[in-house]
Amino acid sequence: MFSQWIRNQLEQSVDNVVNSLGGACAEPAAVLLEQPPNADFGDYSSNIAMQLAKTLRKAPMALAGLITAEFQRIGAVGGIVQRIEIAKPGFINLYINWQEWAGQTFVPPPGSGEKVIIEHTSVNPNKSLHIGHLRNSCIGDALVRILRKTGYNVEVHNYVDDLGNQLADTVVGLLRVPLAGEHVRFGDYCWDIYAAVNREYAKQPEMIHQRTEILHELEEGCGNTAWLGQLAAERIVREHVAEMKSFGIEYDLLVWESNIVKEGFWSSASALLQETDMFVQETEGKLAGCWILKQPAAEGMESGSEDHQKDKVLVRSNGILTYTAKDIAYHLWKFGLLDKDFNYSEFNAGLWTTGLTGEPLSFGKADKVVNVIDYRQEYPQAMVKQALEVLGFTAQAEKLHHVSYGVVSLSPASAAGLGIDTSDGKSSYAMSGRQGIGVKVADLVQLMEGSIEATRSDKTGLSSRLIAAAAIRYYLLRFNLGTEIVFDFKQATEISGNTGVYLMYTYARAGRVLSKAEAPVGLTAVPRFPAQLDTAELALMRQLSTWEDTLYTASRELTPNLICSYAHALASLFNNFYSACPILKGEGSSIRFRLWLTSRFQITLGEVLEVLGLPKPERM
Repeated sequence: MFSQWIRNQLEQSVDNVVNSLGGACAEPAAVLLEQPPNADFGDYSSNIAMQLAKTLRKAPMALAGLITAEFQRIGAVGGIVQRIEIAKPGFINLYINWQEWAGQTFVPPPGSGEKVIIEHTSVNPNKSLHIGHLRNSCIGDALVRILRKTGYNVEVHNYVDDLGNQLADTVVGLLRVPLAGEHVRFGDYCWDIYAAVNREYAKQPEMIHQRTEILHELEEGCGNTAWLGQLAAERIVREHVAEMKSFGIEYDLLVWESNIVKEGFWSSASALLQETDMFVQETEGKLAGCWILKQPAAEGMESGSEDHQKDKVLVRSNGILTYTAKDIAYHLWKFGLLDKDFNYSEFNAGLWTTGLTGEPLSFGKADKVVNVIDYRQEYPQAMVKQALEVLGFTAQAEKLHHVSYGVVSLSPASAAGLGIDTSDGKSSYAMSGRQGIGVKVADLVQLMEGSIEATRSDKTGLSSRLIAAAAIRYYLLRFNLGTEIVFDFKQATEISGNTGVYLMYTYARAGRVLSKAEAPVGLTAVPRFPAQLDTAELALMRQLSTWEDTLYTASRELTPNLICSYAHALASLFNNFYSACPILKGEGSSIRFRLWLTSRFQITLGEVLEVLGLPKPERM
C-alpha cells in the first residue's frame, strides 16, 4: 500500500534515531500517519516526535529534525516523497510527488489465502424478510466482497434455524389458526399467521404449550408435524434466497440446524464439553435440571440478567437443546474441530445445502470465522467463544469475530407511508414480527421503485427497480455498525448527499465525460502533470491515493461503512473537480491530464461500487 510504504520508511527512521539516542524501546515505535485537511501542511503528517519527546527527553522540534534528517539519509526522499519538512510544535510533514505516484501500482497486502467463513442473514425460516434482516445481509455481503478483494478465501454461510421457537409458532398457526386473505407468496401468508398465533397466545396463554410440543416433534424429525415444518421452512428459504439474489447477495452453503442435531454434531460437542468441569447440570434454583456452561472468567455475569442466565443454558430441563448449544457444535465444525461432517447437495445452481443425503465436499475447516448478528446476540456469541476457550481451542476463539450492528426502525414518515398508525407521535417505529409490525423487503423495494420511477426524467439507464435496490443497500451500509438506523425511504433515494444514487450518478457522469474524448483514455501512459496542480485536482488525487489503505483498514476492522465514507468523499471531490476544472476545454496537455484523472477516478469508484455491491451504470 502507498501509505504503508511511507509509514515503514518513517518507522525505520524513528527506530534509528531512538537507538542512536540510547533509548531503545521494547517494541518499535508505531507511527501514525494522517492526511491533513489543508495540503499546505503536507499530503501526510505525523506527530511521532511529540509522542516520543518526553520518553527521550528531547524537545519535539529537535527530535523531529533528527527523524527528518534520518529519513533523507536512508534515501526515502526523492521518489514518491518529494520533500519532508517539520512544523511547530513538532509535526513531520511529507509532500508527495504525484507524477511519481501516478506511475506506481499499489496493492493492499493479501489475506495470505486464509479461509474465512462469513455467516450472515441467518433469518428464521418462518415468514418473509423485513428491512431489519436486510441490513444484516447487506453488511455480510459487503464484508464478503471486501475480504475477497484483499486476498482471503471466503465461504459464505446462511444458517437456517428450522428447530426454533419462531418456526414452531408458525407451524402452530398453520395447524390451529384459520386465516384467509390475498397473499402472493407463502412467506407473506406466514407473516400474517405468525402475528395471528401470537395474538392467540395473548388471549389464551394456555395455548403456549403447543409450541413446546411442536418443538419436540420438529427436533424428533419423524412425524407429520416435522414434515410440515420442513416443507414450510424450505419454501420460505427459497423465497429468501431469491429475494437476496435481487440485491446481488448470494451464499455458498445453507446450514440447517436440524442437520446439526440429526447428524449428531451436538452429541460430539457435548462429549467434548463433558470432559471439562465447566459443563454441569444444575440441581437447584430456576435452572434445576438444565445443563449449563459455567464461565470462569465471567462469574460476575452469573448473577446478571435473566436473559443472560438463559443464554448460558445449553440443554433445557425438558431435554430441548438451546440455540446456543447447537451454535457451539456448529462453530466447532466451522473450525474443523469435530469428527463429523455433513452431506451436501445442490439447493439451487451454485448454492449447496447440508442434508442427510448427498456427497462429501470441502466446506468448513476455516482459519477465521466472522458472524454478522445484531447487538442483541452479543452475549450468546460470547458464550460460543467461551466454549471454545473452555475446550482449549484458544487460537480458534481469537479468530472468531462477532460483527455486531444496530437494529432498523422506521421514521414516522416512512411508517405512515406504509400504513402504520403514527398518531402517538413517536420519533421512530420498531418492527415486531410477533405483532405483525414491519416492512417486508419486497414491499419496500416496490414502494421505492414507484417513487423513483415517478420522479425520473430519463428512463433509458438503469431500471428503477435496480436503482431502488442499490439505494436501499447503500443506505443500510453507510451508518456506523453500532448505529440504530431510523429508515427513511425519501432520504435513501435523494440524488445528492451520501446516497447510493449519488455515487452511481457520479460514476455515470465520469463515463459521459470520457465518452466525449477525441481519443481513448487509459492508465497505461501517464501524461505529464501540470507544474502546479489546481486545488480541486490535488484534492481528488489525494483521495484517490488512499483507496487501498481504506480497503485494507475496512478488511482488518470489518467495517464496510468506512468504504461508504470514502466513496462519498471521493464522489464529492470529483464533482467539485468537474465544476472547477474544464475537462474537455483548454490546452492539449491540460485536457490529457484531466481526462487521465477522470479515468483514474472512474476506475477507482468502479472498484468501490463493486465492493459495496452497487451497479456501475453507463447512464442513470
